[in-house]
Amino acid sequence: MPDLLQIGGITDDMRTRLEAAFTIHQLDNFKPDEITHVITNGHDGLNADLMASLTNLQAVSAYGVGYDAIDANAAAARGIKVTHTPNVLNQEVATTAVLLYLACYRELLRDDAYARSGDWESSGASALTRSADNQTIGILGLGRIGQAIADKLAPWNPTIVYHTRTKKDVAYTYYDNLVDMARDCDVVICITPGGASTNKIVNAEVMNALGPKGTLINVSRGSVVDEAAMIDALSTGKLGWAGLDVFEGEPHVPPALRALSNTVLLPHVGSATVETRAAMGDLTVDNLLQHLKDGTVISAVPECAHL
Repeated sequence: MPDLLQIGGITDDMRTRLEAAFTIHQLDNFKPDEITHVITNGHDGLNADLMASLTNLQAVSAYGVGYDAIDANAAAARGIKVTHTPNVLNQEVATTAVLLYLACYRELLRDDAYARSGDWESSGASALTRSADNQTIGILGLGRIGQAIADKLAPWNPTIVYHTRTKKDVAYTYYDNLVDMARDCDVVICITPGGASTNKIVNAEVMNALGPKGTLINVSRGSVVDEAAMIDALSTGKLGWAGLDVFEGEPHVPPALRALSNTVLLPHVGSATVETRAAMGDLTVDNLLQHLKDGTVISAVPECAHL
């Protein structure tokens, strides 16, 4: 059977399907020239030196929609097909973005703690929160998940605007300048891909433009936001609130960020439901099995779509 290098964890169901078609190797026990396929994930990716050593590599299947930890251009140059798992997690990540939005606006963590502590009984009603209705919400990265977020926000009657590298054929107002968009928004939701082109694109200038009454939501990649600048903005009142599912050095969350009461922090669980993770696992394996069968894949990353 062909040899598959496993990077990161896989589920029992994934392993059962893969063992029927591949000999699975771990990072501490493989011969580079024997590996024809790799299974990995968006966080661990595939180290450039390791990929270079895999002289017979044909395909890399990544569990997750993000693949910035894999050099897809280098893979494509060698004829290696890289796949990921788009679409099957769109709705779940969109739900997480809306969850963070509502939790920030209605001070969910603060009021949960207030009820649990007994302060409601001893001190009376908690402080008022803000209405999530009728807000201007800017989406940074209006791809498939960004559109799903916009759709799920509809019951709160938002005004949706967006910033991407190129204007799209949609009804929402387009901003070619992120700072200008942030200045006109109550909320900015980040769902743009990671990588060099978006590294720290949400910088101090953007957060200052969003302002002391503004809310920043990030369900994309921690690298998209300048984390040090965000901590400073949240600490000094230059930015009002932040709802975060991703962090620059995750799983490390800076103590200064954890200490802030105007944040809602999640441990990168945007797609982490039983149903969605099962669908992601199925697609990850399906890509490998289809490539083994006829050399094609189901969901190639854009850089490899022409192969």
